[in-house]
Amino acid sequence: QVQVVESGGGLVQAGGSLRLSCAASGIIFSRNYMGWYRQAPGKQRDMVATLTSGGRTDYGDSVKGRFTISGDMAKNTVYLQMNSLKPEDTAVYYCVVDFFTRRSWGQGTQVTVSS
Repeated sequence: QVQVVESGGGLVQAGGSLRLSCAASGIIFSRNYMGWYRQAPGKQRDMVATLTSGGRTDYGDSVKGRFTISGDMAKNTVYLQMNSLKPEDTAVYYCVVDFFTRRSWGQGTQVTVSS
């Protein structure tokens, strides 16, 4: 069983920054990547950023140049530095561990950006 826990969400003004943290524990092997997705009310869950064990990163188009994913994959931790936040970044942010055929999700952390 894999447990995934996020932290670091909150309320911030437009143009501000937040840093999200995620730690996974339990039986973790054959992992593809760790990363972040987000879901705004009434919308689908979209990929924000991912990080593979080999260090490759991938970003959603709307966050490129503003968000940075980093982590220590040996410790099963991943971070999301979010800069130049916009009101449209408001969503619940979920950390995910992808195992190729299944995913383990955290409970989510709310990020609210006020204009």
